[in-house]
Amino acid sequence: MEKNRLYDLVVIGAGPGGYIAAERAGTRGKQVLLVEKEDLGGVCLNAGCIPSKTLINSGKLFSQACDSEIYGVTVENPRFDLTKAMAYKQRVIKTLRSGVEFQMKQRQVDVVTGEASFINQHTIQVDGNQYQAKNVIIATGASPVLPVIPGLEEAHVVTSKEILEVTKLPNHLVVIGGGAIGCEFASFFSNVGVQVSLIEVLPEIISPLDNELAGMLRKAIKGVSFQLESKVERITANDLVYNQNGESKTISCDMVLVSIGRKPNVKGLGLENIDIDFDQQGIKVNQLMQTNIPHIYAVGDVTGRSMLAHSASRMGEVAVRNMFGEQDIMRYHAIPWVVYTNPEAAWVGMTEAEAKDKGIAVKTAKLPMNANGRFLVENSGKRGICKVVVDVQKDLLLGIQMVGSTCSEMIYGAAAMIEDEFRVQDIKDVVFPHPTVSEIFKDTLYYLPT
Repeated sequence: MEKNRLYDLVVIGAGPGGYIAAERAGTRGKQVLLVEKEDLGGVCLNAGCIPSKTLINSGKLFSQACDSEIYGVTVENPRFDLTKAMAYKQRVIKTLRSGVEFQMKQRQVDVVTGEASFINQHTIQVDGNQYQAKNVIIATGASPVLPVIPGLEEAHVVTSKEILEVTKLPNHLVVIGGGAIGCEFASFFSNVGVQVSLIEVLPEIISPLDNELAGMLRKAIKGVSFQLESKVERITANDLVYNQNGESKTISCDMVLVSIGRKPNVKGLGLENIDIDFDQQGIKVNQLMQTNIPHIYAVGDVTGRSMLAHSASRMGEVAVRNMFGEQDIMRYHAIPWVVYTNPEAAWVGMTEAEAKDKGIAVKTAKLPMNANGRFLVENSGKRGICKVVVDVQKDLLLGIQMVGSTCSEMIYGAAAMIEDEFRVQDIKDVVFPHPTVSEIFKDTLYYLPT
């Protein structure tokens, strides 16, 4: 491709924020360059969302096979084959990566592999070649945070990236961090027969989730020993030492996953050369996804705001629409969250505690998932719950939180209701198909106090 060509848009980073932005701009007939230092799809497709959910699905299938007799299905000697599961994971990644490549070709988006940096506010350098841009989107994502712990350099210590490439199941996995990623991997390895311990410094796992539901989720994840309000002191070749309530305790283990969060990728971009407003928490943006330099935008994890793949995609759309003359803003109040454990958790909007912190008078209702016919049919002996949070004065739906299988496939409906400001009666007027687990939304509302 022609060097020093003037592009309508240069996108740095081809994750779900970057490649969606490139595709949306290409659809508008704009001249677009997409720069990615590794593989199209970014961390999400290659070393995050997709590969982890592929393995998690394999673990759930194995768990179902082991427990299938209650449904009249007998599976003799079920076993989990890590090699085959990893091979399937790679096929999924390859298929989806090819799909992104096809999208870029269809939209006539130029793709360059290499590390990008700013020469000036309109010039991007990639491995010595320079490209001119009318607009730029920075979508460089984030990387795992590594705490200061003695022994972190031990060979059996991994992050969420390396653990996706293991060739042998550990005997005892210790997970440091009780956020979504840590809990998902803990659930997967436990499902396939690995002894798992999880160390969390806070009083409960999944801090953004309603505290009561987080506790229910923790108790429902089978086979994981959760050590809350605990801090790791050191890691040795065979042990992990942590402090709980002032007492030092030791766990023998052969693999340690460090999963305490992610930090925006702002280094190496030459941001200091263009006077852009950023710090280690991310690049500062407004609701249009603009930085302090109007023609330079930032989307996704690199902003430090709503570090979710679907948030990044939406940010990319908002940025493209605004730079090419359409009006749009990024709204964060109705972004759904999902934890893909077994069972799942999903939520959107405000929790009861968040609403009260904002001074909003609320009423709530809860309903066990096994009150729902479809859930009971498919989840014998398993628990779940749906909780709704409603504004007392406006009768407006503020939040929904759930624990139970299939939550991830339903939460978008709750997000749409909150985005469009549904009131209780609006939801009651919706006809839900029967039998579906989604009916739990409507049914829970009838337990609201009057």
